[in-house]
Amino acid sequence: MGWEFEPVAVVHSCFAEKFAIPRQPLLAPAATATLELLPPYDQPEALEGLEGVSHLWLLFVFHAAGHGSKHLRVRPPRLGGNQRIGVFASRATHRPNPIGQSVVRLEGIVDGRLLLSGVDLLDGTPILDIKPYVPYADAIGDAHNSLAPAPPAPIAVVWQDSARQQAEIQQQRLDQPLVALIEQCLAQDPKPAYQTPDAEREYGVRFWDVNVRWHYPRPECICVLGVEPV
Repeated sequence: MGWEFEPVAVVHSCFAEKFAIPRQPLLAPAATATLELLPPYDQPEALEGLEGVSHLWLLFVFHAAGHGSKHLRVRPPRLGGNQRIGVFASRATHRPNPIGQSVVRLEGIVDGRLLLSGVDLLDGTPILDIKPYVPYADAIGDAHNSLAPAPPAPIAVVWQDSARQQAEIQQQRLDQPLVALIEQCLAQDPKPAYQTPDAEREYGVRFWDVNVRWHYPRPECICVLGVEPV
């Protein structure tokens, strides 16, 4: 027994690469995206009522993670990337069916497109369904998860003066909160948790169409070295 699904929308997001995407939604409020509805859902009727909704559930496809995994156990980054747990106890991207879900903030609706923030979605992500967040049903006060009881503690992010100036120039060009995006994403320490960074090693990632470079002067601190157009 099987099913075939067609996407109802596609996301155009600030994340051009998987590296440095927040591992959960809403951890980087400055991470913005536009959701473009696809025919036949690109009509105003499909969005009636959303003006009274602050957050959305998005069901999506991990389109850059292959076509599904048969592994029964995974190594989630939250546990250091070395400890294995059952696939259904994690939100790992490698799943039996490459389907994910995210709750995001709906900032507005412009010309039939949804303006989103707090996203954790790669640019080009196909959306299978959109559902309104319902606070009384979706926010469970006594819920708990012993494997992830709280957000990970952020690490310090500092800037070289020239890198901060570059970021402010690109932020103005893009008309996007680029400085905050860089700080919020890097504060979550995107490198694999089991790595001990070498101060001489540089890391890099693309946000929008700019390349961000950094290093770890100390294991618990990131220093942004450059923010340059690709």
